[in-house]
Amino acid sequence: MPATRIGRWGQLAGRQWWRDDRGSTALDMSMVVPLVFLLVFTLIQGGIWFHGRSVAHHAAQQAVDAQRAYDAAPGAGAAAAGEFLARMGGSLNGTAVRVSDDGETVTVSVEGTVINLVPGWSGHVRQSVKAPVEKFRP
Repeated sequence: MPATRIGRWGQLAGRQWWRDDRGSTALDMSMVVPLVFLLVFTLIQGGIWFHGRSVAHHAAQQAVDAQRAYDAAPGAGAAAAGEFLARMGGSLNGTAVRVSDDGETVTVSVEGTVINLVPGWSGHVRQSVKAPVEKFRP
C-alpha cells in the first residue's frame, strides 16, 4: 500500500521540474542590463550637457558684461570669457568665443563640446548673449 500512496508530492519529487528553466535569469539579465545602462548613461549625459550649456551661457554673460562697460578695451570680453572658462576647470572642450561690437550692441557667442558617454550623441553646445553698450550722455 505505501507504493500506491505516492501522490502528487511524490510525482513532483521524482521529476526534475526545477531544471526546466535553468539559465533563464542570465538570459533575461543579458537583455535588460544593457538597456538599463543606456538609460542611466543617457540621463547622466543629459545632466552633463545642461551643465555645459549653463557654463557656456555664463561665460557669454561675463564677456558681455566686460565688453559693454563704458570705455572698455577691445579684447575685454574675450578675456573675461576665457578667464571664466578657465575657472570652470574644463567643463567645455574646444571652446570658441566670438565677440562682435557694432557700437550700439555687444553680442557674444560661446561654443564648445562636452564629454560624451552615449555613443552617437553630439555634445555640441552654443550659447549667445546680446546687450546694449553703456554710453555716457551728459
